[in-house]
Amino acid sequence: MRISIKVLNLIQMKSCKIFLALSMSLAFPGCSDLDLNPLSEGSSENWNSNDVEINMSLNDLYKSAFWPVDIPDWTDDWINREALTPITSATINGEWSTVASRWTNYYRAISRANIIINNLESREIAITEASKQRYLAEARFVRAYQYAQLVSYFGDVVLYTSVIPLEEAYATARTKKEDVMRLVYEDFDFAIEHLPLSYASSEPGRATKGAAMAFKCRIALYNEDWIVAKDAAKKCMDLGVYKLYPDFGELFLSKTGKVDEIIYSVPRSTALGVSRNARGYLPRNVGGYCQYGPSWYLWVSFLCSDGLPIDESPLFDPRKPFENRDPRCSYTIVPFQSAFLGFIYQPHPDSTTVLNLSTGKYQSNNDTRSVQQFASFNGLALKKGVDETWVDDYLDDSDIIMMRYADVLLMYAEAKVELGEIDDSVLEAINSVRARAYKVAHTDVAAYPAVSDKDQASLRKLIRIERRMELAFEGTRYMDLIRWKLAEKALNKPNYGLLDAAELRERVVNKGLWFLPSAPPVDEDGIADFSEFARLGYIKQLTDGRFDASKQYLWPIPSKEVLINPNMKQNPNY
Repeated sequence: MRISIKVLNLIQMKSCKIFLALSMSLAFPGCSDLDLNPLSEGSSENWNSNDVEINMSLNDLYKSAFWPVDIPDWTDDWINREALTPITSATINGEWSTVASRWTNYYRAISRANIIINNLESREIAITEASKQRYLAEARFVRAYQYAQLVSYFGDVVLYTSVIPLEEAYATARTKKEDVMRLVYEDFDFAIEHLPLSYASSEPGRATKGAAMAFKCRIALYNEDWIVAKDAAKKCMDLGVYKLYPDFGELFLSKTGKVDEIIYSVPRSTALGVSRNARGYLPRNVGGYCQYGPSWYLWVSFLCSDGLPIDESPLFDPRKPFENRDPRCSYTIVPFQSAFLGFIYQPHPDSTTVLNLSTGKYQSNNDTRSVQQFASFNGLALKKGVDETWVDDYLDDSDIIMMRYADVLLMYAEAKVELGEIDDSVLEAINSVRARAYKVAHTDVAAYPAVSDKDQASLRKLIRIERRMELAFEGTRYMDLIRWKLAEKALNKPNYGLLDAAELRERVVNKGLWFLPSAPPVDEDGIADFSEFARLGYIKQLTDGRFDASKQYLWPIPSKEVLINPNMKQNPNY
């Protein structure tokens, strides 16, 4: 099979004339976008010749730019005041910077992985055979992951495994997704065979056997290769290396660190300058902006403690909406009247002062919009993963969790359900995840709403809701909506928030309707409808979401890639 690649970023600027065939023997210091060569590599003819140099090259494959996470802003789980993104406003096109950066960085990583692979396979290098196989496995793991991401967003993409001639690079076309996936599975299988189960504590963040199994499962699930997904998940489960951390709330805090549930993560460190500005996520009483936060759609999707949706459960109280809910609701979103980061969080418009738990004194409550108009626009604040370390310098340097064991269990259950192989192992996988939230054993079925239904249609819906509750803000929701073909339903909805303070008191508070007038209807996919509340004037519309199903299930190929190559065809309707 002919394997080739599109030249990456052939034109950075008009004055930068480039003739490149992805060769490591050339350098272009004036064209930073073409940084296909890591600085750790010297002359490509002599580099990768011993363990030290190969490890330096492999380390470069783990840089954070090559491992981006889908952001919640692209989903119905999130609110950013009155702002939308190109995805949620249906304005995505080939000029969008995220489209260009994802395409570029995935191919940069692929290029560097290919060089390592080709050098190891074609040259005599003074390393042991065991080391060679492990290094190849690491590089092939990275290559598999990058191609898996590319096909998930773009569909058919350019496939290459080696350097190609210049004239071919200008004319290369996209390879069918099915052909790319064959290489992805082959690379993951090689990685599974040759990667270790773990590394020394001095080598964090490297690819392991379990990570290769888990990521193979995920991309197989995205492609509805149910048997492949089931088998990969089961192999990961059978390793006996991973287990659920007993406390869901603590799992995501910086102080918890690396635990047995985390299969793969990308390290961050403020000391090394790898962190994100957390101020937009924090409540205003601690100096944050509370600009970003959970949406009402996510909030009401959490089941009640009897396992029923809020519009079916007799336990739901719209005046005390955090009570009698799945514990993950209060671990993910800050409950009203609860202690959080040294204050009592309360967005009620009449709570104009708040207790500072550090001083024991009351002060102005900047977390209600009757005091501070830019407090949370919908009254909700993010809790999952947020701790005191965010407040001291407004930086978050907690590791980015890319894969954890709970996800593997739910993927295993989903694959088995889609295959119609519904047995006790499916229920055990789901119940293990759910029971952990309640801090009980999954066998203690009286202590939590255990799942016992083996109907395929019912379990399919239940697993989707379970994934949303368990994995909120971990980068999975966007692709879940895409692969389930639910984006056109979930994202073609307005985002709602609180009325302005005076109207809120008059129409809601004074009528005894705080926080919600009633439970909104929630459909079979866990998606709520707030339109009647808006029609009656109890809430207000903040945004008008849009998703164009005629094209948005795939991203556009970056415009400049199409312009410079007549054989690079754009995705439909872009």
